[in-house]
Amino acid sequence: MGRSIFEDEHEAFRESVAGFLRKEAVPKREEWEAAGVIDRDFWRKAAAQGFVAFQAAEELGGAGIDDFRFNAVIDEEIERTGAATDTSALVNDITTPYLTELTTAEQRERWLPGVTSGETVPAIAMTEPGTGSDLRAIATRARRREDHWSITGSKTFVTSGIQADLVIVAARVEGEEGVEGLGLFAVAADAPGFTRGRKLDKVGRKAQDTAELFFDEVPVADDDVIGAPGEGLRLLMGNLAQERLSIAVSAVASAERALEVTLEYVRDRNAFGKPVGSFQANRFALAEASTEVDVARVYIDRCIADQVAGELSAERAAGAKYWTTELQFKVVDLGLQLHGGYGYMEEYEIARIWRDCRVQRIYGGTTEIMKEIVGRSLGL
Repeated sequence: MGRSIFEDEHEAFRESVAGFLRKEAVPKREEWEAAGVIDRDFWRKAAAQGFVAFQAAEELGGAGIDDFRFNAVIDEEIERTGAATDTSALVNDITTPYLTELTTAEQRERWLPGVTSGETVPAIAMTEPGTGSDLRAIATRARRREDHWSITGSKTFVTSGIQADLVIVAARVEGEEGVEGLGLFAVAADAPGFTRGRKLDKVGRKAQDTAELFFDEVPVADDDVIGAPGEGLRLLMGNLAQERLSIAVSAVASAERALEVTLEYVRDRNAFGKPVGSFQANRFALAEASTEVDVARVYIDRCIADQVAGELSAERAAGAKYWTTELQFKVVDLGLQLHGGYGYMEEYEIARIWRDCRVQRIYGGTTEIMKEIVGRSLGL
């Protein structure tokens, strides 16, 4: 379907992003998946093209562009080219807003030039071994000392946890009179008491490093606290809508790509003397998938427009995230099924899309949590 939310500058940007990914990412995909990490030089090259933290002010190395449509373009092209990585969305859609919107001028001057140049890989650590989508149950502690904070606890499923140079840690504050709740604390990779655990061996998205992180009395200066201690939950919730929209954008682009490769396959692959796609059951299933993907595209484009206008609610973002990721897996799984045994072979693109897409229904908040958010907004 035709799209009306993008302007000429966005389409020109799309061509640049797609060309860059085809040249710098796609040929290295197998190498990165085998290593379980994307080489840092890729991010330096991406930054040099203006594809990293472009929301930052120009004097800090960014482009001063706060328009989520550019974020969406990158998210979509990553899915379409098969350069499966969450680092771009992590930096542009998730961590950069914390660093540009919630920090002091001194903090921005200290942290953002490294991010915009691709030299500093940021990460955010929320999930814990015993705590998933319920941020209120975070157990990592930030205890107040005489002149600093001390962080103790552990985090898991941290995207870019192995490579991260700067980690935003969500922790429960203790020891400061009148302060309760969570805080956000910036921890440098060389901070004493900070250690990385194992690189987690995931089912999919193998090129993206994901790790466990441990904090043993890690000292954090007051100058490295993001926002006010005790306000962390509100700050986290404020940025979750964009994170969930980002996942939804990727989900629809993934479903579109899966549909494309499946249609190509079933037109050419014969069974019982005729194309697989010509059987009525398959034709009907693909007709349903095509229509639902079109519906999802229109829905998400509206959500993108709302985000640009500052009008996307947390409830709408939650609904978009759960509905599109559930549809994504339905369409991708159909595509794999119609490929038959070949669909389960790594050499076929549909197999990679299938294993990479399953986590979309989990991270950023599970489908069940998203439905709970929507349900509560209905007064239930």
